[in-house]
Amino acid sequence: MVLLSSKNLCFTLNICIYNPPNTTSQILISFDWCETAVRHGPKISETVKGKLSLGARILKVGGMDRVFKRFFSVKEGEKMLKASQCYLSTTAGPIAGLLFISTEKVAFCSERSMKISSPDGEMIRIHYKVLIPLRKIERVDQSENVKKPSEKYMEIVTVDNFDFWFMGFLNYKKAFKHLQEAISQAN
Repeated sequence: MVLLSSKNLCFTLNICIYNPPNTTSQILISFDWCETAVRHGPKISETVKGKLSLGARILKVGGMDRVFKRFFSVKEGEKMLKASQCYLSTTAGPIAGLLFISTEKVAFCSERSMKISSPDGEMIRIHYKVLIPLRKIERVDQSENVKKPSEKYMEIVTVDNFDFWFMGFLNYKKAFKHLQEAISQAN
């Protein structure tokens, strides 16, 4: 009998639900992201539940492109370039979700919906969303945890001086590269 640690269990789920790796480097990247998910996320049971739920929703809807179109309005001719799992840093703590990079915008949607009070006092569930048009992005800065350089952060600063911090990417370099390319093509 093999016992799985929380990290190995999450790693196994990541492999099964998303892209099965075909190289050792992909396995290491997946494992590193899983450690981040366990560190930034709630209890391991919540992380596993969220991963399974997200994977099921993506499959049910028909892929990442359709998930993007379901959560955000898409202009004619707009194409999704990259979708990445990551965390959005908020004052209440990190929120797990998907970061979409398209030819028109950067958009984030939380994996799970959250309860809020509606104007008439009813409790409703909504997804936490952020939408930043590419033309409104002034710059994107990279940073890393001084004590653990493998922890990379991406800060998007808008022309009206708002900043959005993203972390815990499955493949940080690829997400950053796609974002830089999208911004340069939009300008």
